[in-house]
Amino acid sequence: MSTRSRHPVATGEIPEQRRILAVLVLAQTMSGAGLTAGITVGALLAEEMLGSTGLAGVPSALFTAGAALGALGIGRLCTRWGRRPGLALGYATGALGSVGVVVAAATGSVALLLPALVVYGMGTATGLMARYAGADLASPARRGRAVSAVLFATTLGAVTGPMLVTPAGEVAHAWGVPRLAGPFLLAAAAFTATAVVLACLLQPDPLRLAQALTARAAGAPDEGTDSGKEEEDVAGTDGPRTGAPAPAGRHDVAVGTTVMILTQVVMIGIMTMTPVHMLAHGHGARAAGLVISLHVGAMFLPSPLTGLLVDRIGARWVACASGPLLLAAGALAALSPAGSAPALGVALVLLGLGWNFGLISGTAIVTDALPPDRRATTQGLVDVGLATAGAVGSLASGLLVARDGYPALALMGGLAALLVLPVAGRSPRRSAPRTSGPTGPGG
Repeated sequence: MSTRSRHPVATGEIPEQRRILAVLVLAQTMSGAGLTAGITVGALLAEEMLGSTGLAGVPSALFTAGAALGALGIGRLCTRWGRRPGLALGYATGALGSVGVVVAAATGSVALLLPALVVYGMGTATGLMARYAGADLASPARRGRAVSAVLFATTLGAVTGPMLVTPAGEVAHAWGVPRLAGPFLLAAAAFTATAVVLACLLQPDPLRLAQALTARAAGAPDEGTDSGKEEEDVAGTDGPRTGAPAPAGRHDVAVGTTVMILTQVVMIGIMTMTPVHMLAHGHGARAAGLVISLHVGAMFLPSPLTGLLVDRIGARWVACASGPLLLAAGALAALSPAGSAPALGVALVLLGLGWNFGLISGTAIVTDALPPDRRATTQGLVDVGLATAGAVGSLASGLLVARDGYPALALMGGLAALLVLPVAGRSPRRSAPRTSGPTGPGG
């Protein structure tokens, strides 16, 4: 007999899910503006305060450290108290870090700047972890779309953030603060507002409600039904379960995590060195910026379509598709003549799309495999892995380009992405086949 229990959302959405998604979309739109505004000028502010161009990459390293710490801490907070206080406290921490950066810039204190950047980075982890809250109450048939809606909302804020850099700088200057600290003022306001919205409006708490519904269903089967037969009927669905994950569930967590980490390493590595490659071949900063903008758009804008594909054809099929997309991106970037800007633009669009496929499908696979009482902590650990993978990919890409050149990096990254095919291609057999669609190739 299967250890899976019927979950009330296994066959359809519950009414609370629509409200929860609406609140998350609003919150992510607001937080996205603060996130990108701060990142846009972080390197410039560090260069100005540290007095060295060679140290301009320090903010990126500190953001990554903060994101890893934040993912771990927020995951534990969500497990203990629920998504609402966990996410709200995460954004409040990001707001505190933003204020710390502003104070450091105003006083010229490098000693305050460095830890403040780490604390600010914790807010970035909150932004990415919010995608899990959208999936807590989603039915298996709509889980991909729920995750994609939250990611897409982050994009809406990310588009407006850079546009507000100059006005925010003028506000900061009027207050006697360096202009480069202005975007962090915006980040502080955006993160604070997001924390308030989540604390006041994210009710009921999606994780707590998912846990309650699962426990209720497990302890009180419908009268007049054969509970054993009922469990067997839903053994192939992706609804949340009670207790520890079965071996197949643990395998699925490993599969989803590996897919996300592989695509993260490849994407970060190629993306980080593309502007350097372009500048080395005579392209200006504007051309490099346009290519990166196209890439960022491809990372998030296709999310609704990706979520629909995950729900219609299965997360594993979408995960497998990320490999060839990233291979095509790497091959095109490697073969582009003398750093052709149009060709690199197309390559980085494919790179962003492949990452999007990997992130959304991997998130769905991990969420499907976890019971609500273990979900948030494990998801936090997964995102620690993502942050670490980003740091490794960024560091390794520079070393590889210095030794072998950008084309070698791009081609090796594309080939490495094909590892998602054997990872996502098969899964352990479950006690009953899925009834809501394919799990993936060979599943």
